[in-house]
Amino acid sequence: MDKFNTFTGIVCPLDRSNVDTDAIIPKQFLKSIKRSGFGPNLFDEWRYLDHGEPGMDNSKRTVNPDFVLNDPRYQAAQILLARENFGCGSSREHAPWALEDYGFKVILAPSFADIFFNNSFKNGLLPIVLKEEIIDDLFRQSTDEEPLEMTVNLLDQLLTTDHGQIPFEVDAFRKHCLLNGLDDIGLTLQHVDDIKAYETRRRVEAPWLFTE
Repeated sequence: MDKFNTFTGIVCPLDRSNVDTDAIIPKQFLKSIKRSGFGPNLFDEWRYLDHGEPGMDNSKRTVNPDFVLNDPRYQAAQILLARENFGCGSSREHAPWALEDYGFKVILAPSFADIFFNNSFKNGLLPIVLKEEIIDDLFRQSTDEEPLEMTVNLLDQLLTTDHGQIPFEVDAFRKHCLLNGLDDIGLTLQHVDDIKAYETRRRVEAPWLFTE
């Protein structure tokens, strides 16, 4: 997992509540356990006017001109602005994979579904909970003719735009993992010497457990 660094990106306003994981990445695309390759089908049923299937050439599909990701102002966005209960529905880990593969690094919302919230941190995404009035204000700012740019500073826990600064809260352990690029495997590998020492000791204490 890549380390999370301070960056400045465009905010994409997805003005929908209760966005579930099947909307984020529809079920027909859940045929791989790799973390890459899901971005082209992020929000597939909203992005396109025809039905998508794995292996289709998306460049030949009919694009929905009214969907926000197809607006030229937001096509390079790295920050997704959403409404309450984002990521509800089934617990598929493919949802944060698809968002990250598309290019999003941060999601701002007044609330998240618990499983999606946890999965996001484990896959390098930063979900940030903000008060609803702050979210409302950001929606107003991000729908101007010029897209809203925001600097995300995880170390100092600050969001900065031309309109001012917004502090945010994040769990200290999750913050540490993102800043250092540590997923569950990376955390385990930090103790690789202790693990090897334990296995060596156990081979002496209980050799019958290691017979081939």
